[in-house]
Amino acid sequence: QVHLVESGGGLVQPGGSLTLSCAASGFLFSNYGMNWYRQTPGKGREVVAIISNTSGFRNYADSVKGRFTISRDNAKNMVYLQMNNLKPEDTGTYYCNVPRPSVFGNYWGQGTQVTVAS
Repeated sequence: QVHLVESGGGLVQPGGSLTLSCAASGFLFSNYGMNWYRQTPGKGREVVAIISNTSGFRNYADSVKGRFTISRDNAKNMVYLQMNNLKPEDTGTYYCNVPRPSVFGNYWGQGTQVTVAS
């Protein structure tokens, strides 16, 4: 069964940094690209970062470009999101998932909360 466990969130001041981790299991991790999503009450769930299955391609939402870095370790079935120079608008619940979650029955993990506030 597919399982995605996000961790690393917390409360951080504007300008601070956090690194999120995602532990994946239950599927052939190296065959899939992975995304980080951010969910907020105002904007819903949006993609903030994407990475191809072997890390050859990465891209970011304009709102986080230059501040966030997505990476993965296929040997460990892990995806990471390094977040620097955090802003209050980065606040939200962060999820990792494949680009098309419907392939796994629209499964979502619990997410990890990030709050950026002074």
